Amino acid sequence: MLGSEKRARRGFSLIELVIVVVIIGIIAAIAIPRLSRGAAGAADSALSGNVAVLRNAIDLYATEHSGAFPTVADFEKQMTQFTDSAGAGQAAKDTTHIFGPYLRKVPPLSVGSSGYKGTTTVVDGGSGTPGTAAGAWFYNATTGELKANLVDSEKDATGKSYNAY
Repeated sequence: MLGSEKRARRGFSLIELVIVVVIIGIIAAIAIPRLSRGAAGAADSALSGNVAVLRNAIDLYATEHSGAFPTVADFEKQMTQFTDSAGAGQAAKDTTHIFGPYLRKVPPLSVGSSGYKGTTTVVDGGSGTPGTAAGAWFYNATTGELKANLVDSEKDATGKSYNAY
């Protein structure tokens, strides 16, 4: 076949493929840590927002109940139901249960490596230190102080302890 022309093979050389793989690796090395910090930052922001909402609800409860804070034993009920002046809760509003509800539901703990993440349990913070008893929120019913029930060593990306929010 005198008139036939040789066809040049078209494709990528090994060098070109290696360069593309290296570029993709560099982009992945930059992007993956940023994405993972974004998720952690979102959980930190959720904790900050949840603590603020809980503290505001506790303050409003105390304002409407002559300075008395919700009890640890009935915290969820007193925050999510109608209450009377003594703090007794019920689901329906009537002539004596005129206060609240202050929350639709108690928000879960959004951070932490302990088994309390994702739970809403309130622990007595009148004594002891955060992270020593099972639960999500460390609450002192005498002072109305509330914080995340995590040990001091559990910190956010900036080094701030979660229980100091």
